[in-house]
Formats: sequence, C-alpha cells, structure tokens
Amino acid sequence: MSFDEEWASVRSAAADNTKMRLDSAARGDGGGGGGGGGGAADYKVTSPDLRSIGNDAQGLFHSFETDAFHAGAKTDTAANALNSDGFATGSALWAAWDTWRSQAETLLSACAHIHNHLEDTVVSHKNHEETLISNFSMSQINKHFK
Repeated sequence: MSFDEEWASVRSAAADNTKMRLDSAARGDGGGGGGGGGGAADYKVTSPDLRSIGNDAQGLFHSFETDAFHAGAKTDTAANALNSDGFATGSALWAAWDTWRSQAETLLSACAHIHNHLEDTVVSHKNHEETLISNFSMSQINKHFK
C-alpha cells in the first residue's frame, strides 16, 4: 500500500469516527440508539479546565520555542558548505529548514493564540459571574424595600 493510500484510509477512518461521536452527542444519548433528542447536555467546562488547557498551550509554546530553532545555525552552515561543494542537497536542506521554520512559527503562534484566548475567556467568565451575583444580590435587596 502506498503512503497516499494509507494516509487516505487513516483520514477516512478518523472522519467516520468523529462523525459517529458527533452524531451521538447531538442525540444526547451518549452513543447508543434510542431515538432523538431528550436528555440534558452534560458538557461543562469550568474556568480551571480552561486555565489548565491555556497553561498547557503556554508550556508547549515555551518548550517548542526553545527546541524548534536550535538547529538553524548548523543547518545554514551545512547548506552553505554543501552548496559550495557543488551539491544540490545544500539548497534542498535550506528549503527543508525554511519550511520547518515557517511551520514551527505557525504552531507557536497558534499556541500563543490558544493561551491568550482561554485566559481572556476565564477572565470574561469571572466578570460575568460577578455581575450576575451583584445583580441578583441587588434584586434581593430591592425586593425587601418594595
């Protein structure tokens, strides 16, 4: 089996598995038959959950930032040496490094975005909760003065 055939097979299996899980979640029945609808949603994310995911993204950012680029100077030196010796591999090595660098920067940007978004979500949620508590408290106070 060629790589392309194997990759297509794996992607298809993953897509089918995801579709099946999403269909089950939409029914609210946890995955077995049983008709449509009904059942309360059991999906809940708390601020600590969001903060934990954000911290994981930040940890990945910091470790990957360090590890992703340590070979850059050596790659440049090797590519230049290969080019000066007349090997086409030098430019190919540089092209591979350039692609790696670009993809690594994209991943780092995504990690930073995830971390920042989840931190903002936690703060926003906390502010909404405080507003609700304050409004509820005021409505209770006003009720006693009417």
